[in-house]
Amino acid sequence: QVQLVESGGGLVQAGGSLRLSCATSGSIPSINAMGWYRQAPGKQRELVATLSRGGDTNYADSVKGRFAISRDNAKHTVYLQMNSLKPEDTAVYYCNVRVPVPGYTYDYWGQGTQVTVSS
Repeated sequence: QVQLVESGGGLVQAGGSLRLSCATSGSIPSINAMGWYRQAPGKQRELVATLSRGGDTNYADSVKGRFAISRDNAKHTVYLQMNSLKPEDTAVYYCNVRVPVPGYTYDYWGQGTQVTVSS
């Protein structure tokens, strides 16, 4: 059974930094991409950053230059370094792993970790 466990969220002042971690466990034969999404109260879940199997990254415009996604293949972990945090970054952050399935793709999700940025 595949599990994603996020950690690293918390309360931080504006301008501060946090690093989120997502540890994966279970058998994942192949991964298309890993990423981070977030959902603020009353809003839809949105993409924050993704990292493809080939190493290509994609960021939401709102976090470009401030956030960085990376992975440690040996530890089966993906990270999100968040710098210069703003109150509008406050949300629950979810780890995502997208795997290929014949004919389509399947998404695994973590349980989410709360990030709160105070002004």
